[in-house]
Amino acid sequence: MTGTPLRVGLIGYGLAGSVFHAPLIAATAGLALDTVVTSNPERQEQARSEFPDVRVAAGPEELFDRADALDLIVIASPNRTHVPLATAALKAGLPVVVDKPVAGTAAEARDLAALAEERGLLLSVFQNRRWDNDFLTLRQLLENGELGDVQRFESRFERWRPQPKGGWRESGDPAEIGGLLYDLGSHVVDQALVLFGPATEVYAETDLRRPGAETDDDTFIALTHAGGVRSHLYVSATTAQLGPRFRVLGSQAGYVKYGLDPQEAALREGLRPGPKWGAEPESLWGRLGAGESPLTDGGRPVPTLPGDYPAYYAAVAAALTGAGPNPVTALEAAAALDVLEAARRSARDKVTVTL
Repeated sequence: MTGTPLRVGLIGYGLAGSVFHAPLIAATAGLALDTVVTSNPERQEQARSEFPDVRVAAGPEELFDRADALDLIVIASPNRTHVPLATAALKAGLPVVVDKPVAGTAAEARDLAALAEERGLLLSVFQNRRWDNDFLTLRQLLENGELGDVQRFESRFERWRPQPKGGWRESGDPAEIGGLLYDLGSHVVDQALVLFGPATEVYAETDLRRPGAETDDDTFIALTHAGGVRSHLYVSATTAQLGPRFRVLGSQAGYVKYGLDPQEAALREGLRPGPKWGAEPESLWGRLGAGESPLTDGGRPVPTLPGDYPAYYAAVAAALTGAGPNPVTALEAAAALDVLEAARRSARDKVTVTL
């Protein structure tokens, strides 16, 4: 991409803003990180240190007042602010990227999508886990038909955090849209829908396991897809022994993959996209086979494709210049929110919900 870079305003410089969005924006050809919005003095200094040329603003109004000087707003602030900030940005005439979940309800997501369409503006949702190394590898296996007809998809995003950390993500206030169902659940549900299409039935179990926990920290979601695949999705902060990230069972073979994509850890360590970005060692490759366990060398190793979070913002830049489609639409995010809302109802009422 050539020409003047598109100028990006980033709202929020906590975990999402500083670890994911700012480094990926800065690494994307055609984009320039222009302004970071945070009211926290320490985070303001962090932003200046990490990006010496960046402007720092205390509130989002400063961005909207400079709408003519910007080309994109990225919202990486707490979940409760996503809808009002995205609405304000769109009304100011600015394209928007919103971190997941885009909203607390599917109806709000669809309202945002309608506003963006009315204004003729891009509204994209940061579902970065579509560019995880294991997910890209699994998509390739499915496209090549190497598993036959998939019967069950098991996906786990598990952690061992026996003590709550606090903060809005673990708040019991419904307005905060916290808990694992909407945090990690947004990822595993989105991946399942991308791979296997719409869900027709949803069953869920949510628990508060840890002393002092205010919202769900151990959740299971079962989906029946319109095409017949069943997805079993686990998100947990209380898992003392981690299971496989993926176990996918088909009529001809199964694929089992352990370990998380390395990109988040690399970004947390201050590493930036470059050669060999997103690659993992052969010892972590998943295995494909039938009738044996991967833990006893059953099946054959499948080279894991490199993870590619930078591809998301490259696609956003292309979409803004008319060179490609929106990589993740708000309507896709709304479909995932339909499932999350159904899961919450299922767990509360102890019923299976039909969509």
